[in-house]
Amino acid sequence: MYKKADQSLSQLPPEYQTELLPAIRREFLQSRKTVVVFDDDPTGTQTCYDVVVLTSWAVATIAEELEKEPSILFILTNSRSLPAVEAAELTNEVGTNLKKACGQSGRDVVVISRSDSTLRGHFPIEVAAIARSLQMEEAIWVLLPAFIEGGRFTIDDVHYIVEGNDLIPVSETPFAKDKSFGYENSNVRKWVEEKTEGSVKASDVVSFSIEEIRSRGIEYVSRKLSACRPSQVVLVNAASYKDLEVFAMGLIDAERAGKKFLFRSSATFVSIRAGIAPGKILKPSDVLHADGGSLIVVGSYVPKTTSQLDYLLAQGKHEAMEISVADIIASGEKSIASGAVSKRIDEWLGNGRDVVIYTSRQLEAGIDSESSLRINRAVSDFLVHVVSQLTVQPTFFIAKGGITSSDLASKALLARKALILGQAIPGVPVWELDEKSKFPKILYIVFPGNVGGASALWEVWYRFKYNI
Repeated sequence: MYKKADQSLSQLPPEYQTELLPAIRREFLQSRKTVVVFDDDPTGTQTCYDVVVLTSWAVATIAEELEKEPSILFILTNSRSLPAVEAAELTNEVGTNLKKACGQSGRDVVVISRSDSTLRGHFPIEVAAIARSLQMEEAIWVLLPAFIEGGRFTIDDVHYIVEGNDLIPVSETPFAKDKSFGYENSNVRKWVEEKTEGSVKASDVVSFSIEEIRSRGIEYVSRKLSACRPSQVVLVNAASYKDLEVFAMGLIDAERAGKKFLFRSSATFVSIRAGIAPGKILKPSDVLHADGGSLIVVGSYVPKTTSQLDYLLAQGKHEAMEISVADIIASGEKSIASGAVSKRIDEWLGNGRDVVIYTSRQLEAGIDSESSLRINRAVSDFLVHVVSQLTVQPTFFIAKGGITSSDLASKALLARKALILGQAIPGVPVWELDEKSKFPKILYIVFPGNVGGASALWEVWYRFKYNI
């Protein structure tokens, strides 16, 4: 029997009452810094708006953006699609380039390693690589897994997913069984010990409880952070935006006193750190001015995605094609097979039809983490081949799944940067790809695999199809 979300949340102390975002914003602007987000897949942009995301990280490219003095800049590493060693090498490269770009631009930065709110990803190696490449080895590591928009709360050190009215510990969800990033512990302090293979003990992780944040406030947070030793790991419990705002304000005070921090967080904290309210629901009518066929590509295989796909297909509004993952694995004739799929999609789009292509729902997993990632890569590569060969531009494009949406944007559509316009629904960001992409200025909807109810994919498509 799971705890009930409404009852558990109502038993917490009342939230901190003072409005904090304007003060965080003032302090942030005075610091003349940019929040730079190393995003391990593109779904981390799901709380931001009017923000640029880069899919390449040449020093000159990063420096050019930093010279514009943005509040937030995303660098899409897509490292979750890579084996651990390659992910660390890539993160080190991005960090090294960022450091050089900071020197060229004269801009100081706050660095966030953004990862999945269900605790999947390359931890601790990515944070360690950032610390080395930016020469921040003594920085305190702050973990903020709460993703308020998606009903992911951390209470009494346990990370939960809200399903209906149930608080489900994340270790009891399909995400914990991930072949590449699985884990046993929902208690995040124990999860840290598990992921660091015991080099950081659960008892050594400093925890900020919700009771401390709500009842003791900003000064207490600042004092407790100031007492942390270099490179210590800190966990922040949170069940509301205000919890994260209180922590951010105390953090600013500790930074002013000389403390340095690196962050491993969900998407929610990104905007709050810059003093910006998360989320801006986009009106399709403000950005869409063309009729024609749309395209949905579904690569994510998590159960939530499958239920959303089933709901969409049941409405009977799309030309649909299933891509067999088993056939992709067995065949080396990628370009020939993908060419036939591309031709069929072009025909449908050319006739104004709406199209969904999706990978088969049977999970094909390897014997270990690396072989599973290779299978994911083969599937993603096939979808990239399909989209790269299209000649008819859809009116808008929905990509379902983190690796899928990243690879299609950067490799198939050749986008080097995009503007985050806002959210289609909470947690689902809408990008406008740059003018040099394969389909210039196309609206590209990055739909995480683990966000939304059963009808969410249909609802997003319907709103953008009919400008509602």
